[in-house]
Amino acid sequence: MGKVSYYTKEGIKKLHDELEQLVKVERPSISKQIAEARDKGDLSENAEYHAAKEAQGMLELKIAKLQEVIHNARILDESKLDTSKVLLFSTVKIKNLKNGSSMTYSIVPEQEADLRNQKISVTSPIAKGLLGKMVGDTVEIKVPAGVIPFEIVEISR
Repeated sequence: MGKVSYYTKEGIKKLHDELEQLVKVERPSISKQIAEARDKGDLSENAEYHAAKEAQGMLELKIAKLQEVIHNARILDESKLDTSKVLLFSTVKIKNLKNGSSMTYSIVPEQEADLRNQKISVTSPIAKGLLGKMVGDTVEIKVPAGVIPFEIVEISR
């Protein structure tokens, strides 16, 4: 059995949508390319055929990996999570004590991280430093730019 990963309902839906795209659109497209290349004659010297077969192998590998991820995925019920401390799926407002700026991040599984939407991976240095902390706690987090002190201002879901 593979590694269990936790997702939001939105994250699971994205995985299912990607799998459906691969199986229903890309797989038939590659099969068609193989058939067209096969119709061109001698397979031993047919570069198109070999390229299409290689692409098919890569696609099947990707489908198998995605199916395993979905099989081992668990949906976390965010409504039952403790909001008194920072956990996976917490939305945390922090204040940089060096420059006074405030930031708000949602802590999500690695696969759902999207910095443009303020979603940081639970494995990132900032998230690791915040996990288990409470409102009012001050933490020093080592980032590429050095060590930065942050204060936890607010925790929500």
